[in-house]
Amino acid sequence: MTKNTTIKQQLKTLREQLEAWSRAYYVYDDPQVPDIEYDQYMRQLEALEAAYPELISADSPTQRVGAPPLAQFESVQHIMPMLSLSNAFDEAEVSAFDRRIREKLKLDTVEYVIEPKLDGLAISLRYEQGQLVQAATRGDGQSGENVTQNIRTIAAIPLRLQGEDYPPVLEVRGEVFMPHAGFAKLNEAQRQKGEKTFANPRNAAAGSLRQLDSNITAQRPLLFTSYGIGVVEGDWSPATYEQTLLQLQVWGLPISRYLHRVQGVDACLQAYQNLLQQREQLAFDIDGVVYKVNALQQQADMGFIARAPRWAIAHKLPAEEVLGRIHGIEVQVGRTGALTPVAKLDPVQVGGVTVSNVTLHNQDEINRKDIRLGDTVIVRRAGDVIPEIVRVLPQRREADAPATSWQLPTSCPVCGSASVRAAGEVVTRCGGGLFCSAQRKQGIIHFVSRRAMDVDGLGDKLVSQLVDAGLVEDLADLYALELEPLIALERMAEKSAQNLLDALEVSKQTTLGRFLYALGIPEIGEVNATALAAHFGSLAALQQASSTDFIEVQGIKGIGEKTAANISQYFLAHPQPEAGQDWADWLLTLKIRGLNQRTIPALAQRYPDAPCLQQALQENPGILHSRTLIKVPGIGEVMAAHILAFFQEAHNLAVIEKLQKAGVIWPETSAQTSQTASISPSKSNHPLAGKTLVLTGSLSTMSRDQAKAQLTALGAKVSSSLSKKTDYLIAGEKAGSKLAKAQALDVTVLSEADLMILLNTA
Repeated sequence: MTKNTTIKQQLKTLREQLEAWSRAYYVYDDPQVPDIEYDQYMRQLEALEAAYPELISADSPTQRVGAPPLAQFESVQHIMPMLSLSNAFDEAEVSAFDRRIREKLKLDTVEYVIEPKLDGLAISLRYEQGQLVQAATRGDGQSGENVTQNIRTIAAIPLRLQGEDYPPVLEVRGEVFMPHAGFAKLNEAQRQKGEKTFANPRNAAAGSLRQLDSNITAQRPLLFTSYGIGVVEGDWSPATYEQTLLQLQVWGLPISRYLHRVQGVDACLQAYQNLLQQREQLAFDIDGVVYKVNALQQQADMGFIARAPRWAIAHKLPAEEVLGRIHGIEVQVGRTGALTPVAKLDPVQVGGVTVSNVTLHNQDEINRKDIRLGDTVIVRRAGDVIPEIVRVLPQRREADAPATSWQLPTSCPVCGSASVRAAGEVVTRCGGGLFCSAQRKQGIIHFVSRRAMDVDGLGDKLVSQLVDAGLVEDLADLYALELEPLIALERMAEKSAQNLLDALEVSKQTTLGRFLYALGIPEIGEVNATALAAHFGSLAALQQASSTDFIEVQGIKGIGEKTAANISQYFLAHPQPEAGQDWADWLLTLKIRGLNQRTIPALAQRYPDAPCLQQALQENPGILHSRTLIKVPGIGEVMAAHILAFFQEAHNLAVIEKLQKAGVIWPETSAQTSQTASISPSKSNHPLAGKTLVLTGSLSTMSRDQAKAQLTALGAKVSSSLSKKTDYLIAGEKAGSKLAKAQALDVTVLSEADLMILLNTA
């Protein structure tokens, strides 16, 4: 045996022993040796690798060290989106979640897996051939930041998976967090160095993981727990979520020691209470308990909503409450002119966070709680996230306290325009419109935000500068900005100015859904904007729409299904009022339940006599039944009214025209371009109409959002989860694990070329 072979064997032995001890410590919470012995082995390994640097391997325990600082983090696209969870705040909401699942799956009881919801930072780890090759933050769920160098410094995360039966490609989803003991030591070290301390362990974990210098991350006491998987390529098909996590543990990945399986919702709620009682004794922060359907096929059958699975929910822990004192109330002006009162508090610690500002929402809320300046109040973090004032303690008021609750000003605090509260609304608004610089600023901030036009580098402060300098009066002015005026702004160098202009140019290529969302139409969020784009297909069609293209009210308002049936049964017997008797008065004498002074006028106006009503009922016995038909998913009467009002405003149309002339463009659905709100008659005859499709991988001819919009417009249903009920899987580049699953389920797989042929089919 050569000397080199002997050294290789020594290195292998040391590495395997150190990894085994690390695995026992971090994965199984079972320390095998004292720290001093572990350190001795580590020093031996370091000495050997220093003497034989050519034998250093990337997965050696010694490689958990920092790398040279980065200039910035690279963006990573998640092949499989990192979804968030829906929340439940009480037992009734958990029971409703369980009922929905049982009804969907047609089961009497459901098997769940329960685990604590760690308060840390969500991470995706990608292993290829067992080697850790990439780690990324959740980001917006679609893309995150590449933090691989920093993740490699966390001892709890294996650089190489254990065993040899792991799939060729495995994405592991989990949480990086900082335990209480490590957090206390870190803050003490920060204080000794005279540096700023962290407010809570979550902030410390997030700040540590986003260090550009991974040497700093390496010094931070971070841990990791796995809670799921992303893309998997290869032959691995666990039947349950529990089996999935237990196998991850075998491969060397930590999982929660509090993970356990239960039957039914009552067991879930009992487990929640048990964990709630242990909360103060836990070594780490949690903000809830997660319930997940255990069977993976049942998860697939349940599917997903916009950004969360239907088969899982986070049962949030009770919020912490503290006392605070209101020393002032500030009024903020939003992009739609909404005046929002914000209480200024003497700083208080709530759930590990310093709170000094709490929204009071609106005047009705202030009146209801009788909030006055100087009041002592109970402050709570609702869902451990948003601070709120629960109630006032009037017994603690000073003798000279205001006699009545605080009132919103009668004029805008920014522009001085009169404040107006429309009938039926709880919000008071500034009447200044775009004359108000605060509204202009907030509207522009929304327009350039990531989920809207996504203009990189244009933050709140720069928007304020642009508006205050008179460079931007409306949204379209952004695309008329020039280099020299930008350079003249405070703290704006030529390179930064050019980067902004480049980002604006890139943002011109967008989607109709993003553009509609960016316009800031009141009440229209991202999901609603996407639905509008998918339904109408083009901006022109949406602009030409009328109220009946959104909502159709059928029947007579106030007449329900039973009343309609009673009227139909009565009049089909052909009764008539006496000669000369008033039609409406006679209807009132009939004493038909539901036919009264509120409903009769509308009925008599639409059907002026008995023969007319009888003929209508003979043709359609249910014609009187009042019901509202919503034609665009999610768009009700209030939203429809806001949309119509927005596109009837001449200024808005002028700004849209300026934006289009500036080069803002998006692909439109050809089948809908010349249509108004009604769906093309040919849609129902299209080969994809009524079919369920799943998109996976990247498309070269369009984005997946654009493809989804076009498919929806043709009558197809686009799902995020694959099951036996899926008709087609559209597989783009790097299709991932869904392609293998489709083949296993015998689901028809279509290429991007196949998709384009179908989209262009009349």
